[in-house]
Amino acid sequence: MTDGRRGCMEAIRVFTLVAATITTGLSAGLFYAYACSVMPGLRTTDDLTFIQVMQRINVAILNGWFLLGFLGALVFTALAVALHLPADGHRVLPATLGALVCYSGSLAVTRIVNIPLNNALAAAGDPERIADPVRVRGRFEARWVRWNTARALLCTAALGFLCWALVLHCHTTAN
Repeated sequence: MTDGRRGCMEAIRVFTLVAATITTGLSAGLFYAYACSVMPGLRTTDDLTFIQVMQRINVAILNGWFLLGFLGALVFTALAVALHLPADGHRVLPATLGALVCYSGSLAVTRIVNIPLNNALAAAGDPERIADPVRVRGRFEARWVRWNTARALLCTAALGFLCWALVLHCHTTAN
């Protein structure tokens, strides 16, 4: 590989690692904020308020900025893995693979647990017309909180792996 091509590949690898780290950090921060402030803050509200707020948040969060971080973390991390498959990138490969596994785990939790719970909460309808809001909240809150904490931990682990990958990449290119 020529020096120019090698330099271009290194720039792409660094950009991809940085983009993966930033987008994963955004997702980790979001789940952390829910775990440490949003859900504890809602814990003391009445059932109707809790349902109404969560329904509104679940609608508002589905926007381009959220999706950029949420899906961008998967895309950039997978790309970082692919770009570090060649022999000259192998030193960083275990850390990027660890990040991809952890982030994919958080997506699996989201898909299998949190989204169905959000959908069930939305299907309950207008909080003012719910016959048994205690039951609706009870079927949602504890399970959603528990699995959101798992997502926060998985995303934080992925972020840690990506930070380590950046350290390894910088150390490798400095030598």
